[in-house]
Amino acid sequence: MNRRGFTIVELLIVIAIMGILLVLGVVNLRGSQANARDSERKIDVETIALKLEDYLQNGNQDPNCPSYYISYPSTITSNGTNTSIQCTLTDIDIKSLLAPGITDESYKSFISATNNDQTTSGVLPQPDIDHYVYQPLTSSGALCTSSSNGCCKYNIFYHLEVDDSIEIYRSKNQC
Repeated sequence: MNRRGFTIVELLIVIAIMGILLVLGVVNLRGSQANARDSERKIDVETIALKLEDYLQNGNQDPNCPSYYISYPSTITSNGTNTSIQCTLTDIDIKSLLAPGITDESYKSFISATNNDQTTSGVLPQPDIDHYVYQPLTSSGALCTSSSNGCCKYNIFYHLEVDDSIEIYRSKNQC
């Protein structure tokens, strides 16, 4: 008897192989997406840092915004709304202030530290994948709560998704 077709064993083997390939493809895609979001976080922090350095050098030219020369913005500034932060960090794109995947422009991704511990494990609040933590400091290392106190350095903490680590970006100026 000459039958055409596949046996049930052959079909099960093919289905199993396709399932394994599908799982591998999905895992690889998720890893690539996490890498892309981490890259976006790094770019956001670098953009914010660039605007902070510009603010230190030039202050803010907008008469409706507070302006301090020779000082980084304090925690009071970064505790404001995204609009007030945009006012201080002139011409910064709102998307740089939002973590990857956040589309609501009123969401606050850029938040202030509440302590002066400059370690990735000690800063509070701890950054997560949806928040960047800004820590302005005085020359003595105290948390700078007012720009008139001389915020002469800062740290920005951010969380990487791929390896679940917390990174720190330090200001160029380290008074």
